Amino acid sequence: MQRKLVVLLKGYPRLSETFIAQELLGLERAGFELVLVSMRRPTDKKRHPIHDEIRAPVHYLPEYLHEEPFRVLRSLILACAKPGFFAACKDFIRDLGRDFTRNRVRRFGQAAVLAVEWPDGADWLHVHFIHTPAAVGRYASRMIGIPWSVSAHAKDIWTTKEWELREKLADARWTVTCTQAGFERLRGLSMREEIVHLSYHGLDLDRFPPFEAERPLRDGADASQPITILSVGRAVDKKGFDILLKALSLLPDDLHWCFEHIGGGEELSKLKALAARLGIDDRIRWHGAMAQQEILAYYRSSDIFALACRVTGNGDRDGLPNVLVEASSQKLACVSTSISGIPEMFSNGVNGYLVEPEDPVAFAKMLESAIRDPAGRRAIGIAAEVKVRAEFDHRESIRQLQALFADRPIAVPLNQVPAP
Repeated sequence: MQRKLVVLLKGYPRLSETFIAQELLGLERAGFELVLVSMRRPTDKKRHPIHDEIRAPVHYLPEYLHEEPFRVLRSLILACAKPGFFAACKDFIRDLGRDFTRNRVRRFGQAAVLAVEWPDGADWLHVHFIHTPAAVGRYASRMIGIPWSVSAHAKDIWTTKEWELREKLADARWTVTCTQAGFERLRGLSMREEIVHLSYHGLDLDRFPPFEAERPLRDGADASQPITILSVGRAVDKKGFDILLKALSLLPDDLHWCFEHIGGGEELSKLKALAARLGIDDRIRWHGAMAQQEILAYYRSSDIFALACRVTGNGDRDGLPNVLVEASSQKLACVSTSISGIPEMFSNGVNGYLVEPEDPVAFAKMLESAIRDPAGRRAIGIAAEVKVRAEFDHRESIRQLQALFADRPIAVPLNQVPAP
């Protein structure tokens, strides 16, 4: 019989985190009993079908402590009787001295609620994201003496202070991450390199079956058959949609194209205004957020996928965006940037088109090259699909996680937890 896991999430369900939902469903299918605990309630108006396939119950912590004061107060009182409560308090006070914020206090309060409301029979806590969710998980684990592990992804690896990463890596039983770049950073900060693991998310290829039709070899020369350039992603800074729009505006006048964007996000109105200033708004359709099965049709009807990912001023960045892998699974040639885990998927000119970030001129030239060479574009799309189906099957990631969870370690006594 497989173990019962509590999985702590920052928010659930989220349209932008299909990779997490895919993992949860995979673990259930592998025989694990899951209980999901979310720090935030959902804000997306839509759900992916996969969310309805996951059987695990979902519990929500108080997003803000003042919203449920009696629940929080009760939890803090009852948590005092937990074997590791005062050790967790010591960790919290030390952390608060280095990060004197309301957010830090909130995480300790949420951890007390999690510790007091811990599901019967669960013997492991797994956390997604090594920034704020891992703070809650670390304090709760300390309070109740239950081992914990963490999946680190992208922003959380690069925007969390090094002292905090080191201490979480020291306390977690193991850490898994999804790109070589993130793996190397975490291993470099860990006192125990052997507990940091690399595991690509991959795709549920049953949801992305092979695209058997052949795309027309459009080259943008015919105004009646414009090239369709697709991008999928939230309108946030790290996605580089402003760079992409500027690149589109720089394409030669003799090329006929249209741009389709799928996704919500707080910067959508700014991007629409930028498109108008650039004089290209009449060639763009903004679709808003869509469920995964709807997006599949756009992967198949488009000619090129484009995503101009960047590293933001505070270090935020993508790891390996799942949408690039999804598009590649449909033989759709991708134009992107050489940051984070993207070069781990694509080799420029072999199975994708890569340029340096923050360079709309270079991005425009690469787009032009892809548009004018439809035969080469088709070959690159085929090569990308071959790599996805050979190396990015999510079942391999589930097998790796199964092996890690199957260790069944005994909860570590507080005095034997490695010191930060």
